[in-house]
Amino acid sequence: MPVRSAWLVNRTDTESGQSRTDTRLAPTGTMTPTGGLATRSGIVPGSPDGRSLMSAFYVFSTTAGMTATVAPGRAVVQGGEAAGAYPVVLTDYTTVTLADGDPNNPRTDLVVLRVYDAQFDSSGRTEAVLEVVQGTPAGTPQTPPTPPAALPLAAVTVPAGASVGTGGVDWASGVANLRTTTVAVGGILPLYGSTAEPGAYPGQYRDAGSQLQRWDGGGWTGYPRQLGGIAPSGALATGGYVGQYRDEGGRLQRWDGAVWQPAVPGPAFAYNNDGGSCTATAWTEAVTDTTGPTVTTTFTAPVSGVVLVTLGFQGSPSLTGGWGRMSANIRKDGVLVPGWGADEQRSATQTGAAGLNSSVSTVFRVTGLQPGATYSAVSAYQVGAPKGSSNKHWFDNRFIRVDPAL
Repeated sequence: MPVRSAWLVNRTDTESGQSRTDTRLAPTGTMTPTGGLATRSGIVPGSPDGRSLMSAFYVFSTTAGMTATVAPGRAVVQGGEAAGAYPVVLTDYTTVTLADGDPNNPRTDLVVLRVYDAQFDSSGRTEAVLEVVQGTPAGTPQTPPTPPAALPLAAVTVPAGASVGTGGVDWASGVANLRTTTVAVGGILPLYGSTAEPGAYPGQYRDAGSQLQRWDGGGWTGYPRQLGGIAPSGALATGGYVGQYRDEGGRLQRWDGAVWQPAVPGPAFAYNNDGGSCTATAWTEAVTDTTGPTVTTTFTAPVSGVVLVTLGFQGSPSLTGGWGRMSANIRKDGVLVPGWGADEQRSATQTGAAGLNSSVSTVFRVTGLQPGATYSAVSAYQVGAPKGSSNKHWFDNRFIRVDPAL
């Protein structure tokens, strides 16, 4: 039989134990550990041309019907801890046949590589075999559990009424590949199958296809963390530590412990070209006689907690000597930040002859912001006039720009 195992006494051939050929073919030595006495079951990776991660024990069929072919290869199958791990080799392409489908419901069968050892189980058998574990027919069939000392290779959907005469299994779409890999201890494990499988020991490495990962005792961490380098786009959904950087679509981001923030926030800008007037002598965030909204820009505070606010407008007083000011309220979550309300000393002030337009602007520095937090700069207005008179000041082409100061 082409399925052979080393270290398994009284096998199915004519020899009375492990042969020299078995020793040469079967993988021996310490493979990936999962405990003091246990080894990770899996298939030894590799393919003849090096293009595929793994060709061994591939379950497929090139013809319609109920028969599948399993490709040759080498594997390790862990029994109980007391039994140890069995090195197994399949030396030739081998067929397995599935039973006909249930008349009414589909089922899912499991193709496994299994070791029977009468010294440790009640089977009365001592051999390594390819086996089909038949599932239970149901409207939504479930994959049957993997037997002891067995390595799952594929789950095969058997349609209701399937048989050789009805076309059998849809081998193109009805086979779920369940193979997993194993390598010698200390080797880099090529990931094949579930990404959720835990590591065996801190310091173990695996190749996740596009990224080298290290097991730190609690999770798999992308290798950019170890280098301190910039993780490539799409490699990390969450950061591994505060201060880690990633490239996200051409934008550099920094992990703050909870979310990714722009590493270097860009300028924020808002404007309104629809003019309006104001008569309020106390600071107000709105002007009248306009259809445009209050000028508001949202920005992210940089790591320095400092930004430069530039604002300005084009305006004119309704009487000579009247003046109008534009400043900004700095808010966080809608609440005014203490010390950073609209202020005369942080305002663009325009005055002149009645009806004479001119443009003014100013720049001021805002400090003490929380790095990574979101703020808004909201325009605010105030007007004045010589004593005993009133001013209806015109504000047009209003703008606010916020730049990070690093």
